[in-house]
Amino acid sequence: MKTAVGAKTMTLVQAITDALDTMLNEKEEVLLLGEDIGRNGGVFRATDGLQAKYGEGRVIDTPLSEAGFVGAGIGMAVNGFLPVIEIQFLGFIYPAYEQIMTHASRLRMRTMGHFTVPMVIRAPYGAGVRAPEIHCDSTEAIFTHMPGIKVVCPSSPYDAKGLLIAAIEDPDPVLFLEPMRCYRSAREEVPEGKYTVEIGKGKKLMDGDDVTVITWGAMVPEAMKAAKQMKENNVHCDVIDLRTLFPLDKDMIAESVQKTGRTVIVHEAHATGGVGNDVLAIINDTSFLYQKAPVERVTGFDAPVPYFGFEDHYLPTPARIQQAIEKVMKF
Repeated sequence: MKTAVGAKTMTLVQAITDALDTMLNEKEEVLLLGEDIGRNGGVFRATDGLQAKYGEGRVIDTPLSEAGFVGAGIGMAVNGFLPVIEIQFLGFIYPAYEQIMTHASRLRMRTMGHFTVPMVIRAPYGAGVRAPEIHCDSTEAIFTHMPGIKVVCPSSPYDAKGLLIAAIEDPDPVLFLEPMRCYRSAREEVPEGKYTVEIGKGKKLMDGDDVTVITWGAMVPEAMKAAKQMKENNVHCDVIDLRTLFPLDKDMIAESVQKTGRTVIVHEAHATGGVGNDVLAIINDTSFLYQKAPVERVTGFDAPVPYFGFEDHYLPTPARIQQAIEKVMKF
């Protein structure tokens, strides 16, 4: 990892703006596309001020047509540009699903390596901000099924900037998921200038010998709250932020669960078909004989995200995570 001298305290969304600014300044091939990303700076102001700085030719307001501007981005990427596309909410990406799964993810294979699609699709996602239900979808799993596109999900400002720069420099398409609940919930020091965080590598947030807690995105702070509470009860957790959902960091998962023998997987997406199932399969394939208890999953429910008055009952909480940790400890 390459780091720069100096740092500023930033929120996650400010770190994303800083990453985009850094790459627009460094490479003329970088273009931003999306609805209201110019003068308005995007729904969450992630592109605030960038059109004024780099012009309408590089920070491009698009029509209300996700399939159209994602398709245009694919064409730009094939012809030497580095487009970064903003989807206003992950729940609005479905009209572009065909472009992503049929074209962006397959062009390298389809052309036998003659063309790649160096494109990033940014999408805010997740519940907990009191938005209507289709704005709160956590459907990352449906994009991890197709090889050819990487799926990245930072939970901290430092990782957000480093991973986004790495995604822009990646020769293949990257879906960059931004947990809305983390946008302005915390600050940390972020290096000035350019640095990268490697895609495909998880991050150990807490070291313990009793239970492995595996999570990502907006569930990272909830898992940490639960782990800190359990530490007061003399139960020590290994807490892993996966950061990349495809490809998964199989080595980090296996190393941790072979050490502890007990695992709790936490995600806010539906349980059925969730990425947690793939993590569980990795544990089964690599570490079955090390297990002291069945793996527990703490997830959202198999229902659409409810209206905001019931969101707190839908999302995993530190209390639910603690109950799962206690269950695997008592098995």
